[in-house]
Amino acid sequence: MPTFCAPDGTLLAYRTDGDGDPLVCIPGGPADSAYLGDLGGLSAHRRLIIPDLRGTGRSATPEDPSSYRCDRLVEDVEALRAHLGLARMDLLAHSAGTNIAVRYAARHPERVGRLALVGPSSRAVGLEITGETRRACARLREGEPWFPAAYAALVALTEGRGGDAEAIAPFFHGRWDAAAREHHEAARPGNEEAVARFGAEGAFDPEGTRAALAAFRQPVLLLTGEFDLNSPPPMVREFTGLFPDAAFTVQPGAGHHPWTDDPDRFTTAVRAFLSSPSRNTRQ
Repeated sequence: MPTFCAPDGTLLAYRTDGDGDPLVCIPGGPADSAYLGDLGGLSAHRRLIIPDLRGTGRSATPEDPSSYRCDRLVEDVEALRAHLGLARMDLLAHSAGTNIAVRYAARHPERVGRLALVGPSSRAVGLEITGETRRACARLREGEPWFPAAYAALVALTEGRGGDAEAIAPFFHGRWDAAAREHHEAARPGNEEAVARFGAEGAFDPEGTRAALAAFRQPVLLLTGEFDLNSPPPMVREFTGLFPDAAFTVQPGAGHHPWTDDPDRFTTAVRAFLSSPSRNTRQ
């Protein structure tokens, strides 16, 4: 597995999959990037370059734990770009990784070609997701046999009454079957300190980031699943409005990992975006 050196000397690993033009893919979590797989077959069309964030997968644990903070991870992405010798790169990011990608685009706009945000997190831009928004998204699954217990847990969590976070796992997948359970385990973060410090004080600058994104002229895709209560469509639509040239797409029947729910639909949408001319779309 190839490696590169972060600015603070931490040795970071990445993997490549496929051929064609490079697409750097930032995982969420922070979790082992293996859960991204080949992004539903996207590697048949682009050369995926997928780093393991520091302290995850095959990347080293940093000496300074504060370097797990989101804004510090931005420079790991820049170090990867320099290591690859790319003057500009297309970026795809998922979930918590979209915070890193958005902060990267704000800090290094000249280094980004196209930016695809899948199941985006809103922390970097300060958009609130209310409990009712999440519950409304969850109620789309009322016909599922697991719904009553999972919804009760969600209500408790969103109302601040505690609750079992694991009980709401089915809501993150378009279908809750054996494959989804296996993928859920693979996507589970294994470094609790990295998760805890990711959003530490100073990690985000919503006002400054939003101002930078308003001046970001490269094409952006924001794609979420119809059932994704982590990234509900109403929030993602609002997020789309922060960019001058952005496309908003909701994948029907998908949860928080749309490439596993309908790989063909996912890869078709991402491929079309990556190969399309610049546009300014609101759907």
